[in-house]
Amino acid sequence: MVILLLAFGSIVAMGLPIATALLGLVSSFFLVGVGASVFKMPSFTPQFSAMVGIGVGIDYALLVVTRFREAKGTGSSLENAILVAMNTAGRSVLFAGSTVVVALLGLWAAGISAVGYVGTASSLVVALAVMVALLVLPAILSIAGNSIDRWRLPGLHAPAHESESGFGYRLSRVIQRYPLLWFVLTLAVLLVLALPALDMRLGSSDAGNSPQSFSSRRAYDFLARGFGPGFNGPILLGFSIDEGETEAVDQLPAALAEMENVALVLPASFNQDRTAAIIRVVPGTAPQEEETKDLVYDLREDLRGRFTGTGIQPYVGGPTALYVDLGQRIGSRLPFFMAGVIGVSFLLLMAIFRSVVVPLKAAIMNLLSIGASFGVLVAIFQWGWLGDVVGVHREGPIESFMPMMLFAVLFGLSMDYEVFLVSRIREEYLRTGDNAESVARGLSVTTRVISAAAAIMIAVFLAFALSDQRIVKEFGIGLAVAIFVDATIVRLVLVPSVMQLMGNANWWFPGWLDRILPDLSAAGRETAK
Repeated sequence: MVILLLAFGSIVAMGLPIATALLGLVSSFFLVGVGASVFKMPSFTPQFSAMVGIGVGIDYALLVVTRFREAKGTGSSLENAILVAMNTAGRSVLFAGSTVVVALLGLWAAGISAVGYVGTASSLVVALAVMVALLVLPAILSIAGNSIDRWRLPGLHAPAHESESGFGYRLSRVIQRYPLLWFVLTLAVLLVLALPALDMRLGSSDAGNSPQSFSSRRAYDFLARGFGPGFNGPILLGFSIDEGETEAVDQLPAALAEMENVALVLPASFNQDRTAAIIRVVPGTAPQEEETKDLVYDLREDLRGRFTGTGIQPYVGGPTALYVDLGQRIGSRLPFFMAGVIGVSFLLLMAIFRSVVVPLKAAIMNLLSIGASFGVLVAIFQWGWLGDVVGVHREGPIESFMPMMLFAVLFGLSMDYEVFLVSRIREEYLRTGDNAESVARGLSVTTRVISAAAAIMIAVFLAFALSDQRIVKEFGIGLAVAIFVDATIVRLVLVPSVMQLMGNANWWFPGWLDRILPDLSAAGRETAK
């Protein structure tokens, strides 16, 4: 509410995005609750869905209301202002929201139902936010539209349209004087932020990462001190045994005890007819340590070689091995998932902007923002930097599913700002044919709304970063960092510098693509007939 008041300067205008966001959020939470009674969703699904839902719900309404106020400020009638807002900002919301939904549903590519359910629940929240912004908000504007600037707060009201006088216009002109310098500087900053991501270690945190106030954390520490750190995550070896082949399993614990990083091996436990057995191996290191992960691989290799060609089939399981397999599966599918999301977004943006360069630039810049977010996560949660400040109680790996889920959300949310900003730039370019002036004007009229939208997102995500749950905290900080980087370094500096360097090549579009791709552009349709 504070951010919206600063952006709009009007209590009535501030209330519209809040009301529509709550309407969409309540409706979607009802449906998610119904789904949770049927499907087994992870416990953090409500928090994750709320993070995304509150942010996009307010942002989408903010984009529409801002364009409506701009049209009203230029003298349009109430009906025409609504039509202009929906035909421009409304289209941006539809396309941006569709990108988020596609990216979230793409989480099923992980092949893990829990991750897919979280993505589905979150995509439902986003879809309802889009529906409210497109179907409910115009009706509200038709009722309250003429009074949208009532109850202004002194000193806070600002004109809705600042094409050649706002901060964004002046900033763009400064950047356009030395575009190569600004491009190199911002690219260097983003690469430095992303550098720690090269050391990212995927795994799973455990009770040892919880606050000391949790009884599970205190029990974890007691067991680690009494029986060794690996006692909290034993590795279970299972065996399917043909009749009369039990001797090799009986002798196995003595051999395994000699392996590196093995603290304890319990004797084999057989079922009644001795066709199955279990051996518990206690590592010498904690479940989330890299050495424990290596032990899982060593055990699998050793058992595979030891029992090949025999009547014994070995298996390596338990919680530690489960998370190793989870990370391996997600890691193997992540490149295909990213390629799919980027490919769909690329085609959609080409259809919207009638350009090849702009979608390519958007994809690369979104990857830079996401890379910076991953780097900050590694520095905080894996290296322990600023751990005391953000409430990280012990360093540990990044959750194996975190990169895929963050990529899905962040790539979609980054497209919100990309579509809104470049749509305005393209409108100006079609009207004037001047690339530099179009970039400056487009940045000017969108700086205030993008900054407000990003500030709302950051406030929402940082609120969830206060959670005691490490997973929720990772989501909150990762999303907040990426949105901050995207809305400041990328949108305000990198975009104008790159578009200035590219010149009219920004709008290059082969004729054969123009013929086969549908025209989804909203540019040039600002005036309703």
